[in-house]
Amino acid sequence: MHLAYPAVLSALLFCTGLYGVLARRNAILVLMSVELMLNAVNLNLVAFDVWLSRAAEDTLHSGQALTLFTITIAAAEIGIGLAIVLAVHRNRGTSDIDRLRDTAEGHDPDHDSPAAGQAEKAEATA
Repeated sequence: MHLAYPAVLSALLFCTGLYGVLARRNAILVLMSVELMLNAVNLNLVAFDVWLSRAAEDTLHSGQALTLFTITIAAAEIGIGLAIVLAVHRNRGTSDIDRLRDTAEGHDPDHDSPAAGQAEKAEATA
């Protein structure tokens, strides 16, 4: 098999994961997209390891060893990430990344509207 086939598939998987990270608002879908990107990297590591082992006499299989480390790190990342997302969802009631970012910055959408500002002025003068 040519090296181009797994490389193109890996590029498509990585681009799909990148789109998922940039476009999704749900934290669980973002974590799934990161996993997709890591699997694309794993596919590249194994494909290039097989390609280089055919060209060289010494086969170290370092790409496959790195893939095992990446799978281990990805499993730990998804476990910790899901635990954090579940804890945040229990406390805040949402896993929407934009809403979590707004609450972390102290941004309150109710106080940004002009009507809310006029109501605060009226309460202060009364």
